[in-house]
Amino acid sequence: MNMQHERVKNLCEKMGLLAIASEYAGLCQEAAKNGSAYSDLVENLLLTEWKQRQGRSRSMLTRMAGFPSIKTLDEFDFNFAQGVSKKQIEELSSLAFIDRQENVVFLGPSGVGKTHLSLALGYSATQSGIKTRFISAMELMTQLDKAHRQGNYKQVLNRTVMSPRLLIIDEIGYLPLNRMQADYFFQVVAKRYEKGALMVTSNLNFGEWDKTLAEDRILTSALLDRLLHHSHVICIKGDSYRLKDKRKAGVIGPKK
Repeated sequence: MNMQHERVKNLCEKMGLLAIASEYAGLCQEAAKNGSAYSDLVENLLLTEWKQRQGRSRSMLTRMAGFPSIKTLDEFDFNFAQGVSKKQIEELSSLAFIDRQENVVFLGPSGVGKTHLSLALGYSATQSGIKTRFISAMELMTQLDKAHRQGNYKQVLNRTVMSPRLLIIDEIGYLPLNRMQADYFFQVVAKRYEKGALMVTSNLNFGEWDKTLAEDRILTSALLDRLLHHSHVICIKGDSYRLKDKRKAGVIGPKK
């Protein structure tokens, strides 16, 4: 590397142009070999920097989202899941519902793919540069309860609930919420109403939600009114995908 290339590299590093600093010499040699115009070289340098920054941004958004694992729609078995319209999921994968600040609700028994679909759509959002947060209902309630006791409830609510453009709350209904937690969940839905997209998964039909919301039918009705006003509801039926291979192998008996 000649002295000029070294100076360019040092300047790029000082300005945070790390991709150009790394690729400058090689791209210059390639341009000289191909007889490329200076403008083409500049464009390639800037494109290289932009691509690397986009990659870093997507990686950071994925880490910040809190996904327990990475799932994609390509991995989802639409032939196994009952009640899932592939066309509807593909339409959701355009992520236009996030721009429209609409909600998505996945309902169904354990193991039918609710969490998989929410993770896949959430991951697609991060890869499109959209700030996303994935959290279980009980973990969120625990965080808000702790924040309330420590006197920083509003700060945690704004950071965890309002900051992401897409908030995914998993497993509503697996564990019942107490009176205070039910109020927290109502506030989450109310705060994001027409201000940010919300995606939830639940093993309960809507008629059973009061069971997990402190047996409060009035609160449940008000919550569902906001949640479902602008929403896409996908009801999934069928057996657990996680148990299908064990049933085929005879490890557990057939579903009755």
